Amino acid sequence: MPFFRILECGNACSFLYLQRPCGAMTIKTDVRVIYGDTDAMGQAYHGNYLQWFEIGRSEWFRHAGLTYKELEEKGVFLPVVEAHCLYRRPAFYDDLLTVSTTVQFAGALRLRFDYEISRDGEILTTGYTIHVCVSRDRKVLKPPAYLKALIEGGNRVSPDAST
Repeated sequence: MPFFRILECGNACSFLYLQRPCGAMTIKTDVRVIYGDTDAMGQAYHGNYLQWFEIGRSEWFRHAGLTYKELEEKGVFLPVVEAHCLYRRPAFYDDLLTVSTTVQFAGALRLRFDYEISRDGEILTTGYTIHVCVSRDRKVLKPPAYLKALIEGGNRVSPDAST
């Protein structure tokens, strides 16, 4: 599990992600804020951050050598069952953002992707999504062996390998 430091407490606490799990692979992906991503205040609409998280997640898999498409072709789907986003600073039109993504298991059946969105090294947003593996008919599955090996060790195992 990740390590956190309390930044401020009142009725609710805010947390800053401090340390990635040992051995976890962090993938950085650049995205540019287009005009259609902004709201009437000229800043990136809050819902777009979840889309940028998805881009980071997809690129994490692609960089690791296994795409979402390959997972789905094998009958494994990863729906989001929980999402959290902490907005610290806004992004604006034409900003070049870096989405840093790390994944780990959060229990036997749950995957947790952690994200950090930054601009020129300044952290704008942190967050995470929790996923479970399901079949085409939406039945929860244990993560296949090749997926576990990829996430736990950063090693590509052929999706053709037995689960």
